[in-house]
Amino acid sequence: MTYVLRAAGVEDLDALYDLSKLTGGGFTNLPADRDTLERRLLLSDEAFERDGETPKGEHYIFMLEDTDTGAIRGTCQVFGKVGTEQPFYSYRLSTLTQKSAELDRIFRNRLLSLCTDLEGASEVGGLFLHPAARAGGLGLLLARSRYLFIKQHRPRFGDKILAELRGVIDEGGHSHFWDAIGGRFFGMTFPEADGFNAIHGTQFIADLFPKTPIYVNMLPEAARSVIGQPHPSGRAAMRMLEKEGLTFEHYVDIFDGGPTMVGQTDNVTSIRNSDWHVLGNPLAEGGEQMLAASGRLKGFRACHARGAFEGDELRIDAAAMAALDVEPGDRVLAVSRR
Repeated sequence: MTYVLRAAGVEDLDALYDLSKLTGGGFTNLPADRDTLERRLLLSDEAFERDGETPKGEHYIFMLEDTDTGAIRGTCQVFGKVGTEQPFYSYRLSTLTQKSAELDRIFRNRLLSLCTDLEGASEVGGLFLHPAARAGGLGLLLARSRYLFIKQHRPRFGDKILAELRGVIDEGGHSHFWDAIGGRFFGMTFPEADGFNAIHGTQFIADLFPKTPIYVNMLPEAARSVIGQPHPSGRAAMRMLEKEGLTFEHYVDIFDGGPTMVGQTDNVTSIRNSDWHVLGNPLAEGGEQMLAASGRLKGFRACHARGAFEGDELRIDAAAMAALDVEPGDRVLAVSRR
């Protein structure tokens, strides 16, 4: 069985909508709203078709397909540049140290400050794998293929890259972080606010959110305890991001307090270590486990492969060559799965 990551099209709307209904909420980039998803697929198509090699505020949607059955088993997205059409808001977590000579004590208070520090960065997000397909390294394929796409089209992306991880929400879909801050100003539950943001954008945040720093100690313990913490289902994703070289730089999501991971684009492991190779004849057996990608923009495809070098050529297994739609003499971008 071979899976290939490919560019999404409007014909994938039904499959994308079905995946969105399985997320359990909190996925701003994958709202369970059919009209919104259709608009985003159309915009993604425009992004793939655009001429030019400069970063813009567009996003690219990909689908993970079982090449044997045609079934869609996952999706992910890449954003060229955040904050171009609407501000990209985060909370920056900082520390204010104050000393009282009279009390002979030092007080260190953590503050949450609304900021747009990360504007201009590229973003990887919208990753969701069907619950029935969470085995065999498919999550890794979804995650790392995005970096191969970025390398294939490097001028279209910024010098910094970020990933927002879903924060902690309870079984009812509510966020203690949101209830302690946003809910007090908006009169909306977390699912309502998150859904509104997914469809209408973030301008309402600029209009209504408090601009003054918030002292963390003034928040309920339930809210304080989840700041910068990923949802339990996102811990593996956080480890993968750390392995790629992204780190938590004290930026958190303004809705659920989840961590925002940040790194330098050219230092991302999969980008730095991947390279282009000319293909030789198919590899019959053995070989190293790799990720390989071919094509540009709408023709981009990526999959797992078994590969071995023979002189200056890279030989990969026939199933991978078929999935990538390549033949001997073509070039692929490849990186080790280790």
